[in-house]
Amino acid sequence: MAGRPSARRRARAESRSSRHRPYPAHRDRSGSVVTLDRVIRARRRPATRALLAGVLAFPLLTACSFGPPSEEEAGSPPRFPAPSGSATPGGAGSSGDAAVTVLARGLDVPWGIAFLPDGGALVTERDTGRLLKVGPESDRTGPRVRAIADLSDAVEPGGEGGLLGIAVSPEFKADSTVFVYYTTPDDNRVGSFTLTEDQSTQDLPKVAPKPILTGIPRSDVHNGGRVEFGPDGFLYVSTGDGSDGDLAQDPKTLGGKILRITRDGEPAEGNPDAASPVWSLGHRNVQGLAWDAGKRLYATEFGQDTFDELNVIEPGKNYGWPAVEGAPPSPDPKFTAPLVTWPTDEASCSGLAMVERTLVAACLKGQRLWLVETTEQGTVFGSPSEALAGQFGRLRTAVAAPDGSVWISTSNTDGRGTPAADDDRIIRLVFSGGGAGKI
Repeated sequence: MAGRPSARRRARAESRSSRHRPYPAHRDRSGSVVTLDRVIRARRRPATRALLAGVLAFPLLTACSFGPPSEEEAGSPPRFPAPSGSATPGGAGSSGDAAVTVLARGLDVPWGIAFLPDGGALVTERDTGRLLKVGPESDRTGPRVRAIADLSDAVEPGGEGGLLGIAVSPEFKADSTVFVYYTTPDDNRVGSFTLTEDQSTQDLPKVAPKPILTGIPRSDVHNGGRVEFGPDGFLYVSTGDGSDGDLAQDPKTLGGKILRITRDGEPAEGNPDAASPVWSLGHRNVQGLAWDAGKRLYATEFGQDTFDELNVIEPGKNYGWPAVEGAPPSPDPKFTAPLVTWPTDEASCSGLAMVERTLVAACLKGQRLWLVETTEQGTVFGSPSEALAGQFGRLRTAVAAPDGSVWISTSNTDGRGTPAADDDRIIRLVFSGGGAGKI
């Protein structure tokens, strides 16, 4: 998988895209064993010192009963490669370095990451429709990475569509259920399946998810795609407007929304409209969801030409698209203003993780992480800071691991990046200060 010519990847992506009906043009920025990579030395950057100051002392994330498993549930963690270099955070409250390690290489547009109770992580590949597993088995070089399921018969990749987000049931030990967001020839949908691992055969098992929510608009762009269990036990789904901005303002459609559903795909109890899965509306293309300790929901959103957004999501609120991009020029009680905005060239953030009080946003066109420190009230403390700027190219997913580290996936083979020989990769950030997952 590693080292395949980038021209071949582009030709394959163009071939897949050509099979789909045309959509209106929009300006968006947005074998089964994989070898482990060497440790990549992180450059020392002054900006990194500022941005990690509020993160270095974060504890193992066990406050929430949903999401990644606790240390007690996770079993024996995999053995990770020893980092050979570090980025120096510094600044107030700093207590050491942040080590950067590449865990896996040669992946094909890794899109979603979700952790299992056994300590391993599931990773979706957007264009191949494969499901990978990282760890928990390991050797002296690090965790084992292998493909464990093939969902390609159910998935129709093209443009920004394919096998996207993934979530593990909070009761996985009992029900072995996994939820995925994926694109078909007609729509985007959420499905579930029972995960079984049969290592007695070399054949990759074919998996057909059971659809639980269908009819989400699809397009070559603006497909949304994140699925996450919230602290309330319900499944949250981020959708795009499917290249039709008017859908975002129509409460009767699923496009341009954040949805809240049960594990059977029904509207969750407590939704603004009891008969609708819609939790919030007026979104262009949300691809990142994360909660703080107060169960407050945050989301990253792609703008069009001017501003990308980080929003605090409240039920029933309207976030303005397509009437508003970024903060409105004057307060409008009809729309909710974003918490943070960035110029599109510096952001285009997809995945989002919360580490104690710091939001970590993985950005595509901006090719960096943005770290936003928040207060107990959900406001911003200080100015957002950047990390890894330009070091690994386009960054797609950010997720807090059970051991307190942060996992990042790159997206350089998606047809819009410049792949290195070992792209795409999964990167692990480990911060100093003591505690699990820290050096």
